[in-house]
This record gives sequence, C-alpha cells and structure tokens, in this order.
Amino acid sequence: MRAILITFLLAASQVGLALSTEAGEPRAPNIVVILADDLGYGDLGSYGQKIIQTPHLDRLASQGMRFTQFYAGSSVCAPSRSVLMTGIHNGRGRVRDNLPHGVHLMPEDRTVAEIIKEAGYRTGAFGKWGLGDPWEAGAPLKKGFDEFYGYTNHDHAHFYYPHFLWDNDKVVLLSGNRPGVDHFPRSPQYAPELITARALAFLESSRHDKRRFFLYVPTILPHFSEYPSQSPESHIVPSDAPYTPKDWPQVEKNYAAMVTIMDQHVGQILAKLDSLNLTNDTLVIFMSDNGPYDGSIHDTSFFRSAGPFRGTKRTLYEGGIRVPMIARWPGVIPPGSVSHTMSGGWDLLPTLAEATGQAVPEDIDGISLLPVLRGGTPRKAHDFLYWDYGHVRGNFEQAVRAADWKAVRYGLNGPVELYNLNSDPSESRNVAAQNPDVVKRMSGLLERAYVPSPDYPMK
Repeated sequence: MRAILITFLLAASQVGLALSTEAGEPRAPNIVVILADDLGYGDLGSYGQKIIQTPHLDRLASQGMRFTQFYAGSSVCAPSRSVLMTGIHNGRGRVRDNLPHGVHLMPEDRTVAEIIKEAGYRTGAFGKWGLGDPWEAGAPLKKGFDEFYGYTNHDHAHFYYPHFLWDNDKVVLLSGNRPGVDHFPRSPQYAPELITARALAFLESSRHDKRRFFLYVPTILPHFSEYPSQSPESHIVPSDAPYTPKDWPQVEKNYAAMVTIMDQHVGQILAKLDSLNLTNDTLVIFMSDNGPYDGSIHDTSFFRSAGPFRGTKRTLYEGGIRVPMIARWPGVIPPGSVSHTMSGGWDLLPTLAEATGQAVPEDIDGISLLPVLRGGTPRKAHDFLYWDYGHVRGNFEQAVRAADWKAVRYGLNGPVELYNLNSDPSESRNVAAQNPDVVKRMSGLLERAYVPSPDYPMK
C-alpha cells in the first residue's frame, strides 16, 4: 500500500511540474501566431471599426490584451516578416524590401521557429512565407518549420485562386483553378480556405502528438490584388456576404468580405482549440504585417482602415506601420486589458523564446513582452524603434520613434520631419523648426540604426 502511495505521489509531482514551474508560473504554452496581410489599424471592431464585422477577433481582444502602440517591422510584407522571424529591425536585417527578388534568409539567420523547435515543439507554417522558396536557404522547412503549406513568395500570394500551392517542398496543383475551355475556373478552390483547413489539421494532430506546438498562420487576407487574370470584381472572395445588400461600390463589399472571412478563419482556429481543450494552454497572438494598401481600386478611406493615422502601406507614417496586435493566454494575460507599451514585430522572437524557456539571443533588437502579457511592465523599454523602406525604388525613406517623438526623413540627406505623437498622433504638424535639439538627436538615431547592405544598393 505504501509503495502504491509513493508511486501516486511521484506521478502527481510530475504532473505538477508539467503544469507549472518551480516558481509557480504557468508551463510553457502552445503558441499560435496569426499574421494578417495589409490589415489596417482601424479594420477591427476592437480598434474602432464600425462597419466591417469582426466578432471573433473582437472576442479575442475581450479575452486578452489589446496593444495600442504596436508596430510592424516594415511598411511592406517581406521585410516585415523578416523582422518578425529574426527579431532584427529593418535597418540591419537580411530582407529589407520586396525587391530585388532572390534576397532571402540565410543559414546564419536564426528564426523564432528554430528557437522554439529547439525547445521540443513541433512547428507548422500555413499561408504566405515570403522569405525563401523551397530551393533556397530561407525556405520554411530550412528555417525551423516541420510542416508548410501555402505560398513561399509574395508575388505568388497575390492570387487567391492560384494554379498551385506548395505542400512542404512539393508543388500541389489546384485543378479547380486551372483554366477550362472558356478560360474560367471549373470548380474554384479558394486558397485561404485550403490554408485554414491545413492549419486546423495541424491542431487536430495534437490528439496523437502530445508535444507542444508552434502554429504560424500568415494568411493572405485581406491583401487586395488587381492582376488582369484575377479581376477584383469576381476573384477576390467567394462571396461578398454579408455585405451583398449594401449600397457600396462592389470593390468595397469585396474588401469588407475579405476582412470578415479572415475573422471567420480566426474563429475556426479558436474553436478548434476549444474542442481540443487546448485554449487554456495556448498563447494566441494576432497582428498585421503592415498598414492598409491604397495602390489598388479599393479606397482605404472608405472604412477608415488606417484608423486615426496618416499614411498607408509603403509609407512610414503611423498608418503604414502601426498595426493591431492582440494576445490571449487564459490565466496569464488579464482579460480585457490594454497595453500602451511601445513595441513591434521584432519583439515576437524574444517574447516567445522566453515563454518557451529558451535563451533570448543577444544580438537582436527586440525585447521580451512576456512581463507585459502578465500584466506588468517590460524589464527594459525600447530606446527607439526604427524603420526604412525603398532602397531600390528611388524613394528611400527612414523613420524613428523615441518616446513620444517621431522623425521621418526622405533620403539619407533629406530634411527631417518631426512629430509629437502624444499631442499629434495623426502627424499633421511638423514641429522640426521649433525643436532643433530634438531633430539633432533623432537624426543621430537615424544614422546609427541604418547599416548599408550590399543586397540593397542605394539608387
């Protein structure tokens, strides 16, 4: 009897250790990171949207923490994803623009997936990768992911009904999207639905594989494309419901439907966690890769997609880089909480490294937000946040934020615009002339942060 009791107590103690650390903190969680594509700060109900329906993400915000001063790593997709994966800001990162093609992550670029995988997690990425094709060093299967399904580069990801997707390192043809006699899809296969189904299957596999997991879902929604072979009027969404009866331009019905479909896919992921009894053991993070895109026939002002901010995608004003960020971890993150911590995409790597018990690399620009998620303050605040864009397009721009001050400069030798985000969040009043000392300090930060790259010669 005594032997049975000792065995029981040992088993109980092992269970206790699995559920918490010796300090009484929760055990390392499962992790789900969902990255939207070109979703603006103002596109979600929890961030002030009044027209587009996003009930699942709004519920996620009510159950967790909503960040109000969170920034994407860049104003376009590829460098933003590089910052997210490596924790290194765009001024010295590997991938700094969508062009030129062929610049991808290298073996020495350590990703958050590689770090989490070293902690014994199984890892899966489903959606738009953008940091290396399967034959390159930056391929997802070479950068820490066990499983991948979707698009490996951002050009391919412009198409919602593509002819093929990548399944790990194999091409899978989507026969329903191949042109028929009349050059129209015979039985359209909407890629975002296929990608979500694979993400759900990855979660479902946890019934059999008891390892903790890292699920990364970089959806292509609501990126708005207008390629000639893919008319925005007919091939952006399967349906414009629930906005069909609205007296809006068709393209705006389509855009709203895309955001709502994205929200529904998030809802499916959350429901799957619920059905598997994994919700309480899972940290869910949702964010966007940059601000809303105004280069198409969709009008970003129609729904006030950038919220109260100036600028859109490909600009370094707030509307181009400040994005929604929501995190939920029941029992750890206070429900319904709001954080005004100045933070950004480069903080994901150190946050998840610490959450999974891994050492945080030293040569990165991010800081761990884990203390913030627990309802506290960061151990160390950012001295500044930095962005640049446009190396090969002839319109190079830089921006830096330090406390409430924000500086924007066009060209390495251009004049510095200065804004006080506390009194002027819409960046409508350039106060550089009134604050020469601040301009000098911010100019020094711009020079300090930028490191020339042979892959991005200035033009």
